Amino acid sequence: MWRICVFASVLFASCMCYGQTVFNMSDFGIKPGAKTDCTVKMARALEKIAEQTGKHDVILNFESGTYNFYPEKSVKRNYYISNHDQSDFKKVGIDISGWKNLTINGNDTKLIFHGRMLPVAIVNSMNCTLTGMSIDFEDTQICQVTVVSNNTEGLTFKVDGNCRGYVNKQGRFIVKGYDWEVAPGSAIAFEPDSHRMVYRSSDVWAPLDSVITLSGGLYRAPKWKNGQLQPGTKLALRSWARPNPGIFLSESVTTCLKNIKVHYAEGMGLLAQLCDNISLDGFSVCLREDNDWRYYTTQADATHFSGCKGHISSVNGLYEHMMDDAINVHGTYLKIIERIDNHTVIGKYMHPQSYGFKWGEPGDSVQFVASRTMDLTGQSNIIASISPYDQNEITGAKLMKVTFREPLDSVISPENSCGMENLTWTPSVEFNHNVVRNNRARGSLFSTPKKVVAMNNLFDHTSGTAILLCGDCNGWYETGACRDVLIKDNRFVNSLTSLFQFTEAIISIYPEIPDLRSQNGYFHSGITIEGNRFETFDNPVLYAKSVDGISFRNNIVVKNSDYPAFHRNRFTFRFQRVKNATIEQNNIENPSMSIE
Repeated sequence: MWRICVFASVLFASCMCYGQTVFNMSDFGIKPGAKTDCTVKMARALEKIAEQTGKHDVILNFESGTYNFYPEKSVKRNYYISNHDQSDFKKVGIDISGWKNLTINGNDTKLIFHGRMLPVAIVNSMNCTLTGMSIDFEDTQICQVTVVSNNTEGLTFKVDGNCRGYVNKQGRFIVKGYDWEVAPGSAIAFEPDSHRMVYRSSDVWAPLDSVITLSGGLYRAPKWKNGQLQPGTKLALRSWARPNPGIFLSESVTTCLKNIKVHYAEGMGLLAQLCDNISLDGFSVCLREDNDWRYYTTQADATHFSGCKGHISSVNGLYEHMMDDAINVHGTYLKIIERIDNHTVIGKYMHPQSYGFKWGEPGDSVQFVASRTMDLTGQSNIIASISPYDQNEITGAKLMKVTFREPLDSVISPENSCGMENLTWTPSVEFNHNVVRNNRARGSLFSTPKKVVAMNNLFDHTSGTAILLCGDCNGWYETGACRDVLIKDNRFVNSLTSLFQFTEAIISIYPEIPDLRSQNGYFHSGITIEGNRFETFDNPVLYAKSVDGISFRNNIVVKNSDYPAFHRNRFTFRFQRVKNATIEQNNIENPSMSIE
């Protein structure tokens, strides 16, 4: 192998290897060790490297160790991030914008962030790879406590680990961090030994006003009356804020995250929007180690993909203890609020956590959906032009003016309550050889018409539904219909220990359709569920609504007595408006079915 070395500047040296220039971050003073702030040094290093290379063909090498990042002198970016709080400027720790053919080798690096920060942002970049690093925060907005006693005087607890809590002058229990304070109002309860969510606990109301400070670091909440919360129970006290993900990908092409661990983020572990081709290999949202005192990871989903296209692959991952789903793949419906002429409409981002970013481009294919029935309405069309309508820039916009090449059908109007779905920005998905366990809400959510494969995964105590096929043009406004889904050779262990939204069975096919009786077509189709093993204490295995074409074959269902059965759905199979269903060659003792 030929290696040609050149001097990059008087400050550092670099080498060209296979066309990529290699930079050691230690040459820029970015070295592991004490709690030295690496934020400014990292920004300056990227500036100098960009000046020499034009942001092309670069490898950045970190020495193994721990690096700290602080918010005071961080890069500020006005990012609008899907499914997050649309707050002020984001304080970015490592800002990767406009790079091409960039590789960052962490070499088992631990990145520790302080305060409210967006740790890593990769925006408008191509062929970027991150490997061998973990992301964590010194202080977390989730505060873990242990129940000490629970009686008529209320619930007494102690604060775990390095969480910092205090009672303010109004008697409210407050969690304090580097540059923030949080007043938690909810909790997730975990069993101390198994690390699993407490059976039938769901979201626990946490009345933390009138709290009394006791001696020995104890607190008593006299209004907190909940007999489920036995002494020793671990409670993750939380709010519903989600300002920043751990990693943010936006408008980037061919991004690879390999052997990355996110131990905490106040939002999603990974949020990707408007990206083309994303590969996750060994990407995990997980506890720090087997003896981690924390029972929680991210405040929301482990991974979330909004309005992406190409192919999304997640393999060999561990997703545990997050406060929402392991993966959610969807687009965003714009609701039509005005029809200007026969070619032009005004569409609105409806959900308060999803707006302010690009929705489509000229040449994109769009179809229209009737909100009440989720039927397709009118003919699909092609975008001729698209621009923000309520302001000059797309960033922060809620209204989009969309002009189409062909005349619009008369039914496409605000009076008929229609939504627009961008079919071009929809991905195929591979979710294979992953472990999802001990988390809140659900396992995996898919809403895309392209091929979806979920194989050889372990869904272990996901608390709610393990796999959900959804679609909603009424509340979350997350597209859309699945057309080609293979769920094969997975193992499901004791899902449905709590009830959450859309959790009607272990596999729940649940589009949100307010007027199902008036629906003419079918929303989902082409679903195959085969070769899976279901280990369950309860009855519901498969729920399906508005499906044309579903096969459930060669599956094994094993009943256990780990918990008492309680689910409101008492049927193994419950179908609402389903046709072309095949259930055959399964090993199930005394199956039951409801067809509506």
